[in-house]
Amino acid sequence: MMSGTIQNREQFLAKVAGRLGRSSILSSAPKREYNYQPQHKTLAGKTMDELVEIFKEHCERIHTDYYQTTTSGLQDTLKAAINKFGGGPVMITKDHRFDDFGLRGLLSEELPANGCKVFEWNPELGDQNISLAEKSNVGITFSEITLAESATVVLFASPEKGRSVSLLPTTYIAIIPKSSIVPRMTQAAQFIREAVKNGEAVPSSINFVTGPSNSADIEMNLVVGVHGPIKAAYIVVEDQ
Repeated sequence: MMSGTIQNREQFLAKVAGRLGRSSILSSAPKREYNYQPQHKTLAGKTMDELVEIFKEHCERIHTDYYQTTTSGLQDTLKAAINKFGGGPVMITKDHRFDDFGLRGLLSEELPANGCKVFEWNPELGDQNISLAEKSNVGITFSEITLAESATVVLFASPEKGRSVSLLPTTYIAIIPKSSIVPRMTQAAQFIREAVKNGEAVPSSINFVTGPSNSADIEMNLVVGVHGPIKAAYIVVEDQ
């Protein structure tokens, strides 16, 4: 991923300040110390297994199917979830973890041999990827960070991992390495902040996905599938 270079920052800020009728503020904001920081205490001290149970319980509340399996059982579990959602077409991101977790045979050979089309996001195809995602019944991605408190998966978009894979297909499956589970949004934000501080390339698009699409904006009536998949499944994989 290419990183940008900031140029003429001081001149730009000085011009904005001048238009607002004030002097430029060239110093950074003072570090603030808060007496109470409940965001760090919520779910603190929970073991990984306890976080998994919290995550599982919340899946019920957000109407998301929950599976838990081992690496060796992942292929059969994923196949079962795809079949439950009605089969293909299936679209996946271009992610090395499909190979690392032993899923390439299922996606490249077994499913296509049984008439289930599988599309892989390809940066060279441009907008054609979006059309393929729209035609797909199931979209599958890996979670980068997973929030136990809200059963939320965090997805980092990139040229190889288009966000359309989780948004446009009728149904969505997230494969969740157990090691990716953290208590809540606080830890996810800390992870991203540390990556920025260390000079790592952080995507400009980071999506937090909590189950299928839901909206209750009109008269507080819950409607599923307004802005994305109407059904979702999470597969937690024992990778530790």
